[in-house]
Amino acid sequence: MPIKSTMIIDKDFRLAEVDPRIYGSFIEHLGRAVYGGIYDPGHPTADQNGFRNDAIEAIRALNVPIIRYPGGNFVSGYNWEDGVGPKHERKQSLELAWWTTETNQVGTNEFADWAKLVGSEVMMAVNLGTRGIDAARNLVEYCNHPSGSYYSDLRISHGYKEPHAFKTWCLGNEMDGPWQIGAKTAVEYGRLANETAKAMRWVDPTLELVACGSSGSGMDTFAEWEATVLDLSYDNVDYLSLHTYYNNNNDDTPNFLARSMDLDHFISSVAATCDYVQAKKKSKKKINLSLDEWNVWKSQGSSRAEQHWQIAPPEFEDVYTLEDALVVGCCLISLLKHADRVKMACLAQLINVIAPIMTENGGPLWLQTTYYPYLHASLYGRGTVLHPLISSPKYDSKDFTDVPYLEAISVYNEELNEVTVFAVNRHLSEGLELDVDLRSFSSVNIIEHIVLEHEDIKAVNTKFNPHNVMPSQGKAVVEGGHVKALLAKASWNVIRLRVNG
Repeated sequence: MPIKSTMIIDKDFRLAEVDPRIYGSFIEHLGRAVYGGIYDPGHPTADQNGFRNDAIEAIRALNVPIIRYPGGNFVSGYNWEDGVGPKHERKQSLELAWWTTETNQVGTNEFADWAKLVGSEVMMAVNLGTRGIDAARNLVEYCNHPSGSYYSDLRISHGYKEPHAFKTWCLGNEMDGPWQIGAKTAVEYGRLANETAKAMRWVDPTLELVACGSSGSGMDTFAEWEATVLDLSYDNVDYLSLHTYYNNNNDDTPNFLARSMDLDHFISSVAATCDYVQAKKKSKKKINLSLDEWNVWKSQGSSRAEQHWQIAPPEFEDVYTLEDALVVGCCLISLLKHADRVKMACLAQLINVIAPIMTENGGPLWLQTTYYPYLHASLYGRGTVLHPLISSPKYDSKDFTDVPYLEAISVYNEELNEVTVFAVNRHLSEGLELDVDLRSFSSVNIIEHIVLEHEDIKAVNTKFNPHNVMPSQGKAVVEGGHVKALLAKASWNVIRLRVNG
């Protein structure tokens, strides 16, 4: 017999408006994300600038609102000047974060052009590892100042009369990590971030600035780092970053499927730290969160190219299973559950490197299992998060207790008169009967019920079998003001409802 769950959705139980930027992503100069991923001049679909049109189409379909660039660990050793100007004059450089050779054929201007093609804004990062205030303020001047100064006129001489007007900027990357070029203590980084933020804002007062939080909740300095950095930079930054990755390398699927509970706790802990500093400073300003790196990452053991100084070697090209897609879906639900504080998030990364989209150099493109929950959330998870009242049977796993089999959230788009329910059934062997009580809505109709499932939870999509795990249509129905659906075992579900009247 299927197990049973219920969900009450009330239009007055409003949690927060969704900032669309929670569906952002990330392109780093790492592996084949840039070269072979978005840029492949010899590819049959390449445009006049060398960008793959098949990749552009797959990314545009996701409706990604913002993309972080150029790193990541890469940015902590990056000289932005190397990536602008005539391509034939750009030097190749040794890239120390990943021990590769960077050709600099794609840089700031090319990425700005590409971002426009896919309909995304750019979240630009500045190097606070080997560089600092001067390079950061010069980059802002180059990108955002209209004209009449050295760096703005340099941009114009490079063929870009209009400024890029990048609004959102990251102040370095994972600066507490000993693996980081130019790693710093919390005091060193907090002071540098504050002074860099001031100078950048003096060039362009409209900027939004993201300070680095800890590289992860497992860092020895976690929470103390956040508190110290914010204590030193609170008035001059707007967001604090969070990074987290999950894997099932121990092959414990029930525990893996519960990992989004760790994300919930992580977000709440960082938000509490931000609020502590706000209270300490007696400030009216609230710091929100940017989860600008998150994903399932299974291949973390190999962090450098095996053969040093290759150009864009394959790295971290994880093949994702259905269970990975379910965890990504649960994490997307967690982002929505915390939409009052998480205003930006970047699925890391977008193509070829721990990514939902894969390509072969000069060859085909295919979509991984994780593409689909990301697609559905981005397309249908916009509007107001309605806090649901959920009753679900639960289980215990190695690291978590009281894990609900039903992980779910609802989003109300008043402009479109739609309610969307995102739901994961974590049960590995039983279907889950879902009864959604929509008592505050006069009446609803089913637009569609999307299901991602497969008999084999380890099933994957590959170049040779790209359609092995694909969304299908479920059978949700409306009965007496309730939506009823049988959620298949180990499945991702999207129930879209039209609100009448």
